[in-house]
Amino acid sequence: MSAGRDGSADVRVQAWQAELEWLFARQRFGVHPGLGRVRALLARLGDPQRAFRTVLVGGTNGKGSTAATLAAMLCAGGVRAGLFTSPHLTRFTERFVVDGQELPEGVVAAALARVRPEAEAVGASFFEIVTALGALLFAEAGVQVAVMEVGLGGRLDSTNALDPELSIVTNVALDHTEFLGDTLEAIAGEKAGILRAGRPAVVGVAPQVQTIFAARGADLWVLDDHLTGTELRGWQGAQVTLRGPAGPLTLHTPLLGLHGARNAALAALAALRLGLPAEAVTRGAAAAQWPGRLEVISWQGGRVLLDGAHNPDGALALAAALRELGVGSLPLVFGAAGDKDISGVAAALRSCASEVILTRASLSPRAADPQALAPLFAGLPVTVTDSPAAALDALAARQAPLALVCGSLYLLGEVRPLLLGETAEARERWQ
Repeated sequence: MSAGRDGSADVRVQAWQAELEWLFARQRFGVHPGLGRVRALLARLGDPQRAFRTVLVGGTNGKGSTAATLAAMLCAGGVRAGLFTSPHLTRFTERFVVDGQELPEGVVAAALARVRPEAEAVGASFFEIVTALGALLFAEAGVQVAVMEVGLGGRLDSTNALDPELSIVTNVALDHTEFLGDTLEAIAGEKAGILRAGRPAVVGVAPQVQTIFAARGADLWVLDDHLTGTELRGWQGAQVTLRGPAGPLTLHTPLLGLHGARNAALAALAALRLGLPAEAVTRGAAAAQWPGRLEVISWQGGRVLLDGAHNPDGALALAAALRELGVGSLPLVFGAAGDKDISGVAAALRSCASEVILTRASLSPRAADPQALAPLFAGLPVTVTDSPAAALDALAARQAPLALVCGSLYLLGEVRPLLLGETAEARERWQ
């Protein structure tokens, strides 16, 4: 926002901050699954979601990287694509991307100011407001296809108020059991709720829950029926070969690890089902980026690996990726949300760690007390710190050539700008 002689830029900044304060205060009201309020809100806004085609991307892990890769493929194919993801790492505007670019603060602020009275009228929650805001922004930006990452579950998630022409489910694992159920089958049933009978769907789920997805009556493609080859190429990513409608398709993805390769493959299958040409699929796959998920950042003469692994399944995938990359034990900076299966995450990561620096996301009331995490790493050298900045100070003293930061996306959201010398939003984070 450029400054004007009359101080109008300052006024706009203040208005933007006021709208964000109102929105973020609604995080404290918690999560209330259901589609009634968000549908009412969308209707009051003129149903902006009808202005574009929608792809929903659900699953326990890998939603964001799959969505980002598909959006990159759409852009490579000349399709004006919107990408809606959550949570953001550093800036709220990260959630709303059009043709690879975050929408400007001023554009988001103006739309949020229009959404606010309608949201208050229907009693919408934080994520319901953000979902409707994304739909409004994408409609006004002339988006042709919106790739929408599901927030929680699927069946009752706010994004499911949109009407997808194609749905993707990456995988199913135990997470958010207080909302979704405590068995894989129960969680699969919730996630399968984003599928539509007779419409295309692409899933990467395990065989034991595939029948649950098949029962939805969608035109279902299962990844393992189409994935014919995966060649991991270390820090360069992977080469993936798929059986497509027009024959074999080989692409390169910079996403690291076997799970990164599978996410790219899912996105490619979805892109083919949307009618994108093979050349756009391969170009988009190679260009895809997804910060905070096996992201490598150079720092103080070494490298720091950031990963948002926050549940046991994600931590196991991270540990496997480190082995695939030939990484032995390394210093681990760890912090987690207190409502997660922290012991399961720690158990998966113990073998990767030479020592552990415990900390917490300063802006997240959900963050677990780092002192309470120490027993989970018994037998390893443990340092307890009270902030991400203190944790990085402790890490700097080690002068390690490679270190890992993981356990919470909120932690990454505070660590990443410190590593890059950027300014982050100093705002309480719940969702």
